[in-house]
Amino acid sequence: MQLPRSSGVLCHISSLPSRFGIGDLGPAAHAFADFLAATEQRYWQVLPIGPVGFGASPYASPSTFAGNPAFISPELLVHDGLLSKADLKGLPGLPQHRVDFQRAHALKEKLLRTAFRAFNNGHAPRLREPFSEYCAEETTWLEPYALYTALKHAHDHAAWTDWEPAFAQREDDALRTFRASHGQEMRYHKFNQFLFDRQWRTLRAYCHKQEVQIFGDLPIYVAHDSADVWSNRELFYLDDEGHATVVAGVPPDYFSATGQRWGNPLYRWDRLQATDYEWWVRRLASVLQRMDVIRLDHFRAFAGYWEIPSHEPTAENGRWVNGPGANFFETVRDRLGDLPIVAEDLGIITDDVTELMAQFDLPGMVVLQFAFGGGTDSNFLPHNYQKNVVAYTGTHDNDTLLGWWGDANNTRDAEEEAAARAYATAYLDLDDPDSPTTWPFIRGVMRSSANLALFPVQDLLQLGTEARMNTPGNSGDNWAWRMKPGALTDAVAERLRRQTRLFGRGTSTDPFI
Repeated sequence: MQLPRSSGVLCHISSLPSRFGIGDLGPAAHAFADFLAATEQRYWQVLPIGPVGFGASPYASPSTFAGNPAFISPELLVHDGLLSKADLKGLPGLPQHRVDFQRAHALKEKLLRTAFRAFNNGHAPRLREPFSEYCAEETTWLEPYALYTALKHAHDHAAWTDWEPAFAQREDDALRTFRASHGQEMRYHKFNQFLFDRQWRTLRAYCHKQEVQIFGDLPIYVAHDSADVWSNRELFYLDDEGHATVVAGVPPDYFSATGQRWGNPLYRWDRLQATDYEWWVRRLASVLQRMDVIRLDHFRAFAGYWEIPSHEPTAENGRWVNGPGANFFETVRDRLGDLPIVAEDLGIITDDVTELMAQFDLPGMVVLQFAFGGGTDSNFLPHNYQKNVVAYTGTHDNDTLLGWWGDANNTRDAEEEAAARAYATAYLDLDDPDSPTTWPFIRGVMRSSANLALFPVQDLLQLGTEARMNTPGNSGDNWAWRMKPGALTDAVAERLRRQTRLFGRGTSTDPFI
């Protein structure tokens, strides 16, 4: 896939302003699409949009197919006739600069339950037929998801391996009885997915009208405590009780002496191959109904992955195992056509990974923050960028530019740090290295040969570490940053639009219009 010369902004849905404690698909999302169009950005990158799991992480979702109900806009439900304006009065005041996930989810749950009761009582009758059609079309994943979610609610949100054995083992009689007594609860969860899908499609169509494409993110692995694993146990390495026998992660490296033990169950690629990767085909088809381009996270695992025995507390004692390789992508391409995939190829990448990317013409990634620790031949320096890559100032896993620049607690020693800063100062022509702005960094990526340049919205707003989205390996206060209302001023928009035009990434060929 060859991306056009263009640029875009990374901003997750949860980070948008709203009255309800968390960003959603309502007015602020449409206003953000307007901002992108006005600044001639072609891409809006988001993180995974499913329900969040442990630590509120979008990368540990209870379903790879579902949308996050917390992203449903109550204001749009008023327009649909499922909520009244009175329902949105007297709401608790929630923080604007951070997501308090527990309180925000509780508020959205209350409003969604109200909307569901209204629907059951005959409100918004025009939605009845579309809801029935949606349930019929999506039944393959929607039925087990609704059943799993209702069971999880009935078990006080315990992991499925801690349910009664009959439910954990999916015994037909037990599930049949549960469906009969919890049909309305399952219908509620299906209705939420219908509302999410309806609002997402509206937002995506609005973006397309503005010539903005949505750039999504697909984790390679799924959470163990998920509808995906519970309803497809045969596709994962699990013991008789459903516990993972081996788990995912990465081995020790320069950044971590013990590696990273993620804990996701590993795929039985032999069994997936025997079905022509049917589950993965459905997964990719589903995400491509919502996204125009997808970043495939931890791409290197398709060539080879690090397998860790589940009893090991760290990632040190693992082994490399061959992934499905070209056979997977050939099969998927035969079923779905050429895939608009960007390979997340950061970290230690071996020849088999680069060969796999080249075979299927998949762009990789480069990050400016990684550029200044070595010599002039670093692949992360803008003058070395290949055309068919996506270039970032930083990603959701990095600190913001200003936070990174001001961080004294780094992995290099003082002499290495001083040398790196001196090189970055000269390379980017920083006027004041003691108090830099982000725009020389953005300009460095913009003027490169990379076809697509992407910037976290925090860097456009020149925010520090307080606006960091995620710190890998730290299960603390991640994913919570939010953009304040009015943060994207006319001055920010004009500067971004000017940079975009100067370096041939906008819709106009005249940089001075």
